[in-house]
Amino acid sequence: MLAKRTSKNQITLPVAIAREFPDVQYFDVRREGGVIVLEPVHVTRGAEAVSRAEAVRERLAELGITDEDVQEAVRWARGQ
Repeated sequence: MLAKRTSKNQITLPVAIAREFPDVQYFDVRREGGVIVLEPVHVTRGAEAVSRAEAVRERLAELGITDEDVQEAVRWARGQ
């Protein structure tokens, strides 16, 4: 099956694949070598905000972005 990336960097999953994950709204996306891996993320209602926040924290840590980096970016964005 093929999936085409649009000019807005969007990819639509083929119907046959999407049907296999009927209750999944989010996928963790990562690169392993030259392969893009999509892993279903199951989020519960009460923990949804916590799960998203934790995912962001983990990604920032992977990228080596510190709390100070984030604070500096906010100051820059606010023009301070």
